[in-house]
Order: sequence, then C-alpha cells, then structure tokens
Amino acid sequence: MDTQRLILWLIFSFSGLLLWQAWEREHMPLPQPTVSAPATPGESASHARPASPGASESVPAGTASTAAAPPTSAAPVGKTIEISTDLYVADIDTIGGTIQQVALDKHRSAEDPSKPYLALQHNAERTYVAQAGLIGAGFPNHRTPYEAQPGPRTLAPGHDQLQLVLDATGPNGDKIEQVLTFHRGSYVIDIAFRVTNAGQQPITPEAYFQLMRDTRKVGVTSSMAPASFVGPVVYDDQDKFKKIDFGEIDKEAADPARKAPYTRTNDNGWIGMIEHYFVAAWLPPDSVKRQFYTTKLDNGLYTAGVRYSEGTIPPGGTGVIQSRLYVGPQDQDALRKLAKGLDLVVDYGIFTIIAEPLFLLLKWLHSLIGNWGFAIIVMTILIKSAFYPLNAASARSMAKMKIVAPKMKALQEQYANDKQQLQMKMMELYRQEKINPLGGCLPILVQIPVFIALYWVLLSAVELRHAPWIGWIHDLSAPDPWFILPVVYAVTAWLQVKLSPTPISDPMQAKIMQFMPVAFSIMFLFFPAGLVLYWLVNNSLQILQQWHVNRMLTKETASAAAKRR
Repeated sequence: MDTQRLILWLIFSFSGLLLWQAWEREHMPLPQPTVSAPATPGESASHARPASPGASESVPAGTASTAAAPPTSAAPVGKTIEISTDLYVADIDTIGGTIQQVALDKHRSAEDPSKPYLALQHNAERTYVAQAGLIGAGFPNHRTPYEAQPGPRTLAPGHDQLQLVLDATGPNGDKIEQVLTFHRGSYVIDIAFRVTNAGQQPITPEAYFQLMRDTRKVGVTSSMAPASFVGPVVYDDQDKFKKIDFGEIDKEAADPARKAPYTRTNDNGWIGMIEHYFVAAWLPPDSVKRQFYTTKLDNGLYTAGVRYSEGTIPPGGTGVIQSRLYVGPQDQDALRKLAKGLDLVVDYGIFTIIAEPLFLLLKWLHSLIGNWGFAIIVMTILIKSAFYPLNAASARSMAKMKIVAPKMKALQEQYANDKQQLQMKMMELYRQEKINPLGGCLPILVQIPVFIALYWVLLSAVELRHAPWIGWIHDLSAPDPWFILPVVYAVTAWLQVKLSPTPISDPMQAKIMQFMPVAFSIMFLFFPAGLVLYWLVNNSLQILQQWHVNRMLTKETASAAAKRR
C-alpha cells in the first residue's frame, strides 16, 4: 500500500469509526431495569444496608429493626421536605433522610429546557438517590423514620447556609440526629450523624453513605457522539481513578470471591457515580479508614458507597460521623478544589493531553470574550497561527502542483498504460520542481489529533452544554438544528479542493478525494455545532492562505520566466 492509499485509509477509518458509533448508539439497546417501575428504598430487605466489604455475608449485621421487617409489612410513609438554595431545589424524605431529588436551577433538562436538570431523582421512570445510615444494633438506617425539627426550608438572602435536622431515637434511648447542611453558592451537602450515647457502655457506631441508581442513560446527545460512561467511579492515591462498569458488579455479585477492580479498604479517596456532564460523589473526611463497596440490588438497581467509623463514644457522650456529598455539574475548577482526583470525572478520551490545554485556552478566551462560539473562532485562529509554517509550506507545495498540472497531465496521457513508469516519471518531475506530493496531506494528519481532542472537549465540558453562539445556534454541544454550518462547510471544502490540486494520478483515488468534502459534510450534520464551527473557520483560513500563496507563486513564476527570455 503506497502512502497515498494509506492516507485515504486513515481518513476513511476515522470516518467509519464515527459512523459505526452512530449506528451502535441507534440500534444497540440500553440496559434496562428488570421491572417496569423502580423499587423504593424500602421495597427490599437487600436495600437496607450496604454490602460488607471483605465479609462472607452480603450485608452487614446489626441495622435497625425496621430494616428486618418482612416484605409483607407495610413500609413506613415519610414526608418530603423541600429545601431551596440559590443553585438547586432538593427533596429529602424523612424516611432515612434519603435525598430523593436535586433539581439544578442553573442547568436545564435536555428533553425539556423549561425544566431544571434532575441530578438526583426518584420517580416512575428513574431511580438515582443518595442514602446514609448507621450500622449497629438499634441504630437508624436509610429505612428508619425520622422526625424533622422545625426551621427554615429556603436559604434566605444574607445567609450562607441552611440546616435540616432529623431526629431519631434508638431502642436503648440513644439520641441520633441526622444533620444536612446546605451552602450558598455550592453543590456540596454536608451530612452528619450526631450520636448521643444514653447507655452505660461505650459504643462505636459505623456510618455508611451510598448512592443508589438504575442503569438508564439520560439526556439527548448527538447520534455521532460516543456513549458517555454511566456508573460508579472510585479514586484513591494507590489506584487513582477507576471506572466500575455495571457488568463488573454483576460478575462480582455472581462470584463473591472475585477480586474487586478497586482497593476496598483505604485511608483516603472518595466514591461516586457519574453520567454525562454530572457527578454525585461521597467525600469522606481525610485520614479516616474507610471501606468502599459496590453492590447489585434487586430490580436492576446498583449501589456505590463508603462506610467508616470516627471513634468510640463513652456513656453520656456525643460523637459525630460526617461526610460531604457533591451533586452537580462536572465543573473541573470546583471539583479540583473539593477533593484530589475529583476533576478526573471529566473524560477527554485518549487525547486528554491535548484536550486539557485546549479547554483551558478556550475557557480563558471565553473569560475575555463572554461567548463560547466566538471563543472557538479566536482559538481556531490561534491554532492556525501555531501551524502557520507547516501550512505555508503545504500551501506552497500545492500551489506548485497547480502550476505543473499541465506537465502531469501530459505524463498521464503518455504513460496511460504503464502505471509503474508513470509513477517514476512523476516522482522525477516532483524532484525537478522541488514539490512535496504529500505536502497537502501532512497538515491534515497533524491536525487530526487536535480535531479529535476538541471533539471530546465539546462533548465532555459541561460549560459548553447548552452554550449559545448567535441566532439559530442555541447549543454548541449539539448539532446545528438548521444544518447551516455543515452546508457552508461543504462550500468551503469544495473551494479548498479546487484551490489545492491533488497529486493523485489514479482516477478512482482522485474521485474519492473529490468526494471527501461531501462525505465530511454529511457527517458534520450530526457533529456538535461548535466542532463544525471550528472546522469551518479552519477551512476558511486555509482557503485564504492557499489563495494568497497561489497568487504569490504565480507572480514568482512569471518573473522567473521573464528573466529567462
């Protein structure tokens, strides 16, 4: 296979990969829960407690008696308390203090932009909730009824935080308060259990903090976009960032002796669940010895959580076990400040080393310009400037190709029946005229990693989700709704082909190269508008540069011919 065919193969392989991902997204069924309606936290005894890391039994012993009630017993009915902050509205069930819904006011639903995005929710269609409880005889868990203390339910102007206090009493008279603290300007919710020991013996309560969800993906994304990961993630200093596929949890459930893909016991790290653009994560205190776990439940539900104790409580004393819960967008700056490795939930794929600097540049430009679309345009100009020497050499080589085109045509006619001799004569002509026949392809190959990296930035950066540009472009991370940008791109691509003659002598390969603008334009119908905008601006700049070089080289050729007379 010669170099020309290799380049064509690379281009079509990249195109074919994107088309295959689109077909797979449209035709492969997503995993669905085994029943039509999700179970509530109180429907199955297996929901009552987290899996016991390293233990032979599937759940730890010693939860509240309410968790051990027969399936036929009537589940207690709680009240839903609505908490409003400046960033979201949260619904908390007094049964266990479960956070059943978090509606993000600053982020809109992809299906209905008039509604807020539900980072957590529990309804007939979805189950994705945050739960917490204590492990030990008589201690309340996430199925225990609490009583809510009176107090404000809306974060008032001038106040930086709001607390919801839930009370429960153990059979031995131990007083337990679950305190949820909500902060202004933050997606972090502090969860603390205050345990007062009413007995005559010291106690060492252990708390668990977990997320429970189904496997359904949410949101409307481009059919050309690779499917984003949905599921548990774990981070610690030893193993770093780990994604735990639901299928891996299934295997672990089928074989309890199977080695987990993450370190269960540690003194650092966090655990959470991610979906496209958003993350929920439990962030335990530093230096507390903790046990991470993931479990498969009934009805197609899964949990990911952490459990730990914060010391022994003497008789009459009060102890506190606490954690932080982040529920919100994958804002890299905010996540980086909250916990080590938390910003890694933003996945840019294999070109992360290129994508991260691109995003930082794009974000800096947006801070100056105030519009993501114009920031993309300016970034494209800067990238084009960085590649200017390479593009200039390429443009000059392609301009020379246009000048010697009559000689090439004569050779093709003379050696039409001898392909080998034709190739030799053409290479001789290239050497005489100092032409690099691959000069026009090299810049494209060099820029493909940048193109793919920007593709991942536009797909993964929540800052660009629903970001408008001008007029009809209301979301740069979604395809152009009127297909204007892809059509304009097709025009520029056609002009570029006309200005840049190819060194390909094979008529079939030449036709394929001429067809490429049409093929890419069709693909761009499904690409994020921001990516098409980048490529459109890039093409336009390349056309201007090629026109300028063609014009200059024509003058140089005419001047040299005049001197030879």
